[in-house]
Amino acid sequence: MCGIAGWISFRRDLTQHRTELGAMTETMACRGPDAEGTWADQHAALGHRRLAVIDIEGGAQPMTVKTDDGDVTLTYSGEAYNFEELRGELVRRGHRFQTRSDTEVVLHGYLEWGEGLAEKLNGMFAFAIWDARVEKLVMVRDRMGVKPLYYFETDDGVLFGSEPKAILANELSDRAVDLAGLREMVSFTQTPGSSIWVGMKEVVPGGVVVVDRGGLREHRYWTLRSHPHTDDQHATVATVRELLNDIVARQLVADVPRCTLLSGGLDSSVITALAAEQLAEQGEKVRSFAVDFVGRGDHFVADDLRRTTDGPFARELADHVGAIHEPIVLDHAAIADPDVRRKVITARDSPLTLGDMDNSLYLLFQAIRTHSTVALSGESADEVFGGYRWFFQQEVQDAATFPWMAVFVSGARAQVSDRFNADITAALDVHSYIRERYAEALAEVERLDGESAHEARMRELSYLHLTRFVRMLLERKDRVSMAVGLEVRVPFCDHRLVEYVYNAPWSLKTFDGQEKSLLRAATAELLPESIRKRVKAPYPATLDPHYTNALLDQARDLLSTNNSVFDLVDRTFVEGVLKQDAATMPIDVRNGIERVLDLSTWLDIYRPELRLS
Repeated sequence: MCGIAGWISFRRDLTQHRTELGAMTETMACRGPDAEGTWADQHAALGHRRLAVIDIEGGAQPMTVKTDDGDVTLTYSGEAYNFEELRGELVRRGHRFQTRSDTEVVLHGYLEWGEGLAEKLNGMFAFAIWDARVEKLVMVRDRMGVKPLYYFETDDGVLFGSEPKAILANELSDRAVDLAGLREMVSFTQTPGSSIWVGMKEVVPGGVVVVDRGGLREHRYWTLRSHPHTDDQHATVATVRELLNDIVARQLVADVPRCTLLSGGLDSSVITALAAEQLAEQGEKVRSFAVDFVGRGDHFVADDLRRTTDGPFARELADHVGAIHEPIVLDHAAIADPDVRRKVITARDSPLTLGDMDNSLYLLFQAIRTHSTVALSGESADEVFGGYRWFFQQEVQDAATFPWMAVFVSGARAQVSDRFNADITAALDVHSYIRERYAEALAEVERLDGESAHEARMRELSYLHLTRFVRMLLERKDRVSMAVGLEVRVPFCDHRLVEYVYNAPWSLKTFDGQEKSLLRAATAELLPESIRKRVKAPYPATLDPHYTNALLDQARDLLSTNNSVFDLVDRTFVEGVLKQDAATMPIDVRNGIERVLDLSTWLDIYRPELRLS
């Protein structure tokens, strides 16, 4: 995994702007700690930071192929899991390779198929190719949006980067946030193609953006389509298992140490068990890691979200499959450390974080990175197979909004109105913004003839999760993991599995009365019964009152200064929270204080111009 950056300018000689390119590239040193490369021609400059995973010696970038008509140069982030098959096909077509890297396969694939290369790739990737033969930049992003890619149009070209910070490092960018950006920041919708920064956009998942002297054009090479599902239950279960076997085998390929993220839930247990089975054939044991907290047993209280702690289940699965398992145990002081908060905010370029859950994830990944470079995750199984409990709640199915909004951000619990001042809240009108984004998303869903009203509605809910909700989680995981140079792979995001399961009827996805019926059935013999039947528990939050007290101390410090956060936030909200007892404070109130601290940290790091009128 890597970080990419670049600048296309048709009215400048970019060989004279290597310093600016270097500054853009350097912002992503954490994404690529192993090597740095830059390349410049008159109208194109490309940068690359490398995390070496495949062909350690031979995959240096940017990578160029010289042709009789001009050079073609690539800067590439990600993994093409089918690169070996593609290389074989390209060799048969006359191509010759100098390395074992998937980077060279992608570059030669472009020479052979042009922009059509994107449809042939299986993987998570974001890359840009400068084709000097026709003076054209081609930017491509993977189907599910696992790898990020942003761009900013200039008066004579474009700036681009894996993360906004790379673009913001160039003085041509607009370091500003307006009301539209602020709405996107706080609405919890992740509108495809958007960013919080004025003038900056993302290449949409499954998208291609082309820039030449004629301007900028974009199109989609992949979208989530609806098709009739003709397989019966037995065939569907068998196909899911066959796909999972192939996906995990492909995603275990690496020339560096690998591991899995194991919570003891169904999803991570399936990935770990499959990895253990396949690595055993090579004489290896799978290594797994889990997060835990000091004194968690003392502070844990079961609720509707988390009925059990993860630790015992993770250990049981590890013992069952013979994994080398290590829990990473964190204390409240480390999670509450303001320096950790700054690192997370810097990684995400936004104050839209999950507070302690992002901080602990950063610390978990930091610890894992001392042992492994690649980790396989169970992320996205709930979106693919319908695992969230709210899928089954009638009031959520009937709600005219995003399902997660109906659960977490409804009515008086909407944290936006709780913490922003009245003027900002009125100007934002976040509820109208959410309604508009919801209507846009629903309009994208393809209906099937003859589908019942209930099946059609469940298709809609699945689509919303696979095109909006999952992308928030994927962005979080990418940014936080890459902040410490750890590559996290997400097998459940393989587009073949996503397409197949999306089109299976809801009645088939829940054939045994449980959530994720297809996944449980497809992997039943791999798992202990306790894990096979375990009810979903989300990523854990720390419940230690010492952590809450640390947040309150930091909030008191904010109030004692003339902090710019109070240009946005209602000071009385913070003052009211500080009067509450940390031991009995509701988690949503604590979360509100975390968002204020996040926002203050972001304003201090980025110093954005706020255009809110």
